[in-house]
Amino acid sequence: MASDLNADIEELSHLLTIAKRPRIRALLTDELQQSQKAQVTAESKGPVKIAAPLQTSAAKRPETSYTTLGSFSWDQDNEKIKVYLFLEGVNEEKVVSNFQSWSFDVKLHDIEGKNYRCGVPRLNKAIVPEKCRLTVKPQRVIITLQKAEKGNWLDIYYKEDKLKSNLDKNKDPMAGIMDLMKGLSV
Repeated sequence: MASDLNADIEELSHLLTIAKRPRIRALLTDELQQSQKAQVTAESKGPVKIAAPLQTSAAKRPETSYTTLGSFSWDQDNEKIKVYLFLEGVNEEKVVSNFQSWSFDVKLHDIEGKNYRCGVPRLNKAIVPEKCRLTVKPQRVIITLQKAEKGNWLDIYYKEDKLKSNLDKNKDPMAGIMDLMKGLSV
């Protein structure tokens, strides 16, 4: 029993050193602490049976809920966009970011008991995901997005130009007005 616990602790410690994802690191840390407590209990009380961990499927776990941060500041230069989230108490290890060519999504876990999320599902123009980064400061989080093409963005969000799509010279002018009205009613 004690040798099993020692082997578990050793393997969990090894996995923790190679884990990169914050959620995985948190899960491994919790399991390591439980194993260490069980080892201390076993050493102090003699042989003790430890119940097998409950097998739970991903479907049975409660889904993490997030508060969306819809309000943020952003600035740009010719090569990059900086998005500023003003939050205190952010732990860098509990931040998960996902950068795609046309979007980004940042999840901030366990900030005074709440989870926050900030993202733009469709950016105005393309970015280079590999060069994007996240910086955690004491009172803010800075998301740096590397632009795929140099230039000035009028907005961070993508907006379809409805006039360009409706200016087809082969179309009936009344059909264009009807399409515009359909777009407004949706």
